[in-house]
Amino acid sequence: MTLEIKSVTKRFGDFTAVDNLNITIGEGKMYGLLGANGAGKTTTFRMILGLLTPNEGAIGWHGKTISYATSSQIGYLPEERGLYPKMKVEDQLIFLGKLRGMNVADAKQQITYWLDRFDIPQYRKKKVEELSKGNQQKIQVIASLLHKPKLLILDEPFSGLDPVNVEMLKSAILDFRNDGATILFSSHRMDHVEELCEELSIMTHGQQIVQGSLRDVKRGFGKQNVRIKSDFDLTELGQVPGVSHMTKSVEGAVFQIEQEAVANELLTRALHYGPIRHFEIEEPSLHDIFVAKVGKEHA
Repeated sequence: MTLEIKSVTKRFGDFTAVDNLNITIGEGKMYGLLGANGAGKTTTFRMILGLLTPNEGAIGWHGKTISYATSSQIGYLPEERGLYPKMKVEDQLIFLGKLRGMNVADAKQQITYWLDRFDIPQYRKKKVEELSKGNQQKIQVIASLLHKPKLLILDEPFSGLDPVNVEMLKSAILDFRNDGATILFSSHRMDHVEELCEELSIMTHGQQIVQGSLRDVKRGFGKQNVRIKSDFDLTELGQVPGVSHMTKSVEGAVFQIEQEAVANELLTRALHYGPIRHFEIEEPSLHDIFVAKVGKEHA
């Protein structure tokens, strides 16, 4: 099944929240949607879900408009959490599962599976307000996965989770992708997008300013990073012609360069200071690209 967003624009009065957005995500694919706060990501999600109507363009899921008839195939994890604090975990998940067309028996079976998988079976009869923020986030995630959706929309899914639980959730998301789900994924953590998404878009002020496969986006950036680890101060190397940016670290420094020949000059000069423990030419990170395209004030 394919999600298609074709030339979609959404305006609120004179303000354009999303401007001529185009995205296609196939079956078994995970797509990253990046942007600073106010870029138009959440508005896009709400249009996909049918909560907002585009002023222009069309959104289709498997060639049809998303509606209540297709809600059983869709899982949505909003950035703004929406659990009922006074309800017990099991009661809440059963209620949300029934809204997606599940019967109670199937819902209970899936609740058992996911609570065990996320290492929180002891919270089944607890009220949501009695759980930590991280465990509440797990329950919110379970609610979006419980009914085995074929289209998953994940808005900041790792928010509030420690590294161990992030890996646990990554594994679950990848299982859905491998089973053929279509996944649209938003995160402020660029490393998560690099790890999980084959294709991506970067949005700013409602406009799609970068689009394509992760590989093509990196190749098209036209810059590389040189990482040097040394016990000597490498600050002066930031003045070498062709170095556009330098970031110091505890172990040395990372230099952004525009041409690979600059790397040779950096190595030659660095060796004048003394022994080099590590020297590597790296492809640009998604963080580098985001900062350059959107602006440091949003990074």
